[in-house]
Amino acid sequence: QVQLVESGGGLVQAGASLRLSCAASGRTSSTLGMAWFRQAPGKEREFVAGISMSGLSTYYADSVKGRFTISRDNAKNTGYLQMNTLKPEDTAVYYCAAAAGGYYYIPTRPSEYPYWGQGTQVTVSS
Repeated sequence: QVQLVESGGGLVQAGASLRLSCAASGRTSSTLGMAWFRQAPGKEREFVAGISMSGLSTYYADSVKGRFTISRDNAKNTGYLQMNTLKPEDTAVYYCAAAAGGYYYIPTRPSEYPYWGQGTQVTVSS
């Protein structure tokens, strides 16, 4: 079993930056692909960014490409999402997810991830 705990959310103004962290336990994170999803009120959970098990592949939603960066530190069993130039439309609960995946493959559907964190709120004011 894998436990994921997110941290780093908060209330910021448009244009600011935040870094989310996802600490994994119960299984070595180097054997897992990791991703970030987000869910705004009244909307479906959407893929934001993912990083493959190897760390050699990353993939981003078009809405965050160029502003967000996903990374991982396997020595710390932790994944990160650096969010720059935040916009009000980035406001959502952000979830970390993990799955045993391929060396390069990055799933983008929530159903492909069996492990989830509890979520952390990110609010961007205009």
